[in-house]
Amino acid sequence: MHDSLMCKMRWTRAVSVAQVAAIHHMYLDFGRIRGRFGMHHVNHPYVGELRIRNVGSRSPKHREQGKKTQIMAKYDNILATVGGTPVIRINNLAPAHVKLYVKVEAFNPMGSVKDRLALGVIEDAERSGKLRPGQTVIEATSGNTGIGLAMVCAQKKYPLVVVMAESFSVERRKLMRFLGAKVVLTPAFQKGSGMLAKAVELAETHGWFLTRQFDNEANADVHSRTTAREILADFDGEKLDYLVTGFGTGGTLKGVARVLRQERPDTKIVVCEPDNSQLLGSGIAQARAADGTITASHPNFRPHPMQGWSPDFISKLAEDAVSMHLIDQIVPIDGNDAMRLSRELAQKEGIFVGITAGAALAGALKLCETAPAGSTILCMLPDTGERYLSTPLFADIQADMNDDEMKISKSTPNYRFDVAPPPAAPAAPVANAVALDKDAVAFVEQAIADPAKPVVMFALEWCEFCWSVRKLFARFKIPYRSVDIDSVEYQAGGRGAAIRAALTAKTSLATVPQIFIGGKLFGGATDLLAAWKQGQLQTALADARVSYEADSSVDPNSFLPGWLQAR
Repeated sequence: MHDSLMCKMRWTRAVSVAQVAAIHHMYLDFGRIRGRFGMHHVNHPYVGELRIRNVGSRSPKHREQGKKTQIMAKYDNILATVGGTPVIRINNLAPAHVKLYVKVEAFNPMGSVKDRLALGVIEDAERSGKLRPGQTVIEATSGNTGIGLAMVCAQKKYPLVVVMAESFSVERRKLMRFLGAKVVLTPAFQKGSGMLAKAVELAETHGWFLTRQFDNEANADVHSRTTAREILADFDGEKLDYLVTGFGTGGTLKGVARVLRQERPDTKIVVCEPDNSQLLGSGIAQARAADGTITASHPNFRPHPMQGWSPDFISKLAEDAVSMHLIDQIVPIDGNDAMRLSRELAQKEGIFVGITAGAALAGALKLCETAPAGSTILCMLPDTGERYLSTPLFADIQADMNDDEMKISKSTPNYRFDVAPPPAAPAAPVANAVALDKDAVAFVEQAIADPAKPVVMFALEWCEFCWSVRKLFARFKIPYRSVDIDSVEYQAGGRGAAIRAALTAKTSLATVPQIFIGGKLFGGATDLLAAWKQGQLQTALADARVSYEADSSVDPNSFLPGWLQAR
């Protein structure tokens, strides 16, 4: 590509070979006529409307530092942003005798390579008529495919049900539910094959569309149309000696490898898998029924930390890659190396990715040890590190300050947890009865004494301590009234401020929340949580004839804001 344009172009939707060539020549022509620091517009049928701004430096020195043309685009919807992920050189972790690049699939809108799969299989099903308007979509997934499908189904208005083994990270469940999907969990001991069987059972029972990510040829096809073409464009005119990837569904592996085998036959395809769970490396075939259905877990499967890679079976697409002789080398990866290199990518390269990305990089670095000088290696990084916050990847990352951070805090005298704050300035006198708004005083008295709502909280709408109380009330199903004095309801004419002044005059407390039960002040958030733990709140609720659901297993302090520093 023309060196005055962005090195790694961003294709905004799936394109054919001819379309890639057309876009390529469009940019070459456009680069020749653009002004040195001008802004230009172009509409193209494959990428939509583009605004191209030359941000090239005025000096050759700055040009050498990588100042390139920025390409800004408008999209019809979020799905047009899938793909076009950047290729980035590894500078600090790679040995000097090779060029090591990574393709960072976390740049997809939902943060993983599976966004491509999700869009590809849904649009293929729409074209073929297998998926009807409004029909429920279902899939079994470790999370990333489900998150991608949740995005696609939200945009296209399909209900989505995701089946997932309970062993996969909790944040994946929450992301899918946040996107509107329903998540059905299966027991961990039944592994990936169990969640797949449950998805099939549900699809057959309810007439839902099963996307079949593990054997759906549309999965591999979308990678042949997009991922492979992006790689070819990114290394146009350059050699590419090795592509390093893992496998889960096998879609990336089969889809990319078959294109490179045809168009870049000198590129070696290297596949990584967990060293304690070598399925492809075992040479043992996957047990299947006559119709291709998986009948048992692979005998070599063992639990491993690389979520999304190497389920307990060899998928049909991965099996195809083996039978088509697309794999040149298989590299076993230690789970500890995968997690270490995920952290090192973040801390030494600034690239925030997950465990499988660390595993792929581990394979690439092993390859570097024997690769000839001058070799070029591309490594696929499947997803973002945010999918792993509740996994062993983050086990050593503390929420509270560590010793080094405490030492930094103590290097200056103030604003520390171990030092009492300076005495506060004398408080202004509490407004006397003459200054108080009579209507506000009456409102406070009426709210506290209302027999129909014996539990009342005076609060700020978005105060985290107020929300701690709300969470406790919700958890134990305690009915209450909340007077949110800073909300829109109480803003007109300064009514909220007048109510707060009346409340302060009554209780001599300037803080919120303030909770009353049966007409009596019970205290603030920490008072309430401590009272629940000691049984005093339950007694007060019973005296006020307020029903609730008791559960002694719940620690009320768990409702406090998570950012509170341990004292």
